[in-house]
Amino acid sequence: MGIRTGQQYIDALKSRKPEVWLNGRLVESVYDEPYFHQPIQEIAKLYDLQHDLKYQEDLTHVCEETGERVATSFLFAKSYEDIMKRSKAFEVVARQTYGLMGRTPDFLNTVVTSLAQNSWFLAEYNQDWAKNIEAYYRHIRDNDVFLTHAIVNPQNDRSKASHQQSDMFTHLGAVEERPEGLVVCGAKMLATLAAFTDEVIIYSYPGFASGDERYALAFAVPIDVKGLKIICREPVQDGTRSTFDHPLASRYEEMDALLIFEDVLVPWDRVFLYNNVEAANLLYPMTGIAEQPAHQSGVRGYIKLAFAVEVACKVADSIGVDQFLNVQRDLGELVQSVEVIRALLRTAEHEFTITEHGEARLNPDALETIRGMMPEMYPRAIEVMQTIGAGGLLMMPTEADFLNSELRPSIDRHYGGREGVDAELRMKIFKLAWDLCGEGFGMRALQYERYYTGDPIRKRAIYYNKFKKGYSFDLVDSILAKKEDVREKQTL
Repeated sequence: MGIRTGQQYIDALKSRKPEVWLNGRLVESVYDEPYFHQPIQEIAKLYDLQHDLKYQEDLTHVCEETGERVATSFLFAKSYEDIMKRSKAFEVVARQTYGLMGRTPDFLNTVVTSLAQNSWFLAEYNQDWAKNIEAYYRHIRDNDVFLTHAIVNPQNDRSKASHQQSDMFTHLGAVEERPEGLVVCGAKMLATLAAFTDEVIIYSYPGFASGDERYALAFAVPIDVKGLKIICREPVQDGTRSTFDHPLASRYEEMDALLIFEDVLVPWDRVFLYNNVEAANLLYPMTGIAEQPAHQSGVRGYIKLAFAVEVACKVADSIGVDQFLNVQRDLGELVQSVEVIRALLRTAEHEFTITEHGEARLNPDALETIRGMMPEMYPRAIEVMQTIGAGGLLMMPTEADFLNSELRPSIDRHYGGREGVDAELRMKIFKLAWDLCGEGFGMRALQYERYYTGDPIRKRAIYYNKFKKGYSFDLVDSILAKKEDVREKQTL
């Protein structure tokens, strides 16, 4: 089939009936659920974009194996040209949602592509695992399947490993082997957009210890597989909010969920890793599923940060406060932060290497620096936006007020901005800002960037320890090694 249309995506969505729980009730129809309706339309637009001749060459390529057009995110990166083609595709997608939907289809396409391109690693442990991931890659590529994933354990007793929890299946683990497949039970989070997807892929960060064998898993199942319960977090919009009052929350709410597996049967051909702590701990460093998806998330994060900075600048301009030196300083800082991320992306892309297996991988240090800086840069942009908007962010009329003929003259008189900015334009800008820096939607987007790849403190500590272990410190060593010091000259 190759690339899907938006309607084909929606038709597939309508054909399934996953067990989705929202606000304490079972969702009868995901597509018809008001909370979900508009975000589904936004995803459908991304599928349609692949058929738009303006974007098709960027978003798709002709598959050498099938001769059909498939998404660029399925392209095996083997050269600088491949890297930049994927980069352009990531940017086109990110710009459609202003970087605010972090789990658009291209993200997990990239994960599975990286696993398939590095199936040699899985083959070292089990030939079937390698064959399974290669077949699964072809399945999602050729059918344009939309995936979610869940790779984090619920926050229960974090002082204990999975096998030490009071309930053996608090965290997702294997229950038993059957001729037809593996039975799994337990929970994983944080499955973004789960209710809107076709399938879910499970894998985990490194950190398994002896005794965690049953939790060392990687597999994929349909989102409506029997025994899978999807519990959504509290929504930040109800599907009826005005796009004038909430231009972002009304469109880009990507619902997150906890996935609870209750004796779910995973067919053996969908198992990619099982019962092997060593393989699970090496999955990230050996397969590129850190660097390749980090490229997509880095591009998306760059667009999201750039958007937030543009909004902050527009807020300042609309009320004329960007004439003040302190505001110029803060906005200058934000503009430079966007340039830092852009420069890191170009560095990561330009300083690529080719692995012995022919995979082009971006500079991991540049990518990890983006991951380290975004949890600080994005919150800073939101803080500056809040400071500039000040009390004006709390004093906004609604769309209904604008439409009231009795109120409209007063609104036009008292809610305008600087010369040339009328009340309607100023309120549109401020409502956009409030969606980002004050509403639940914006706070979720903020928390998302803070913890996108895990605890930022732990991540930075890990990076330092790796740096210390592998860095030569030549500059310091060279000065310390010099023989002619002051004392020797004084003696002479």
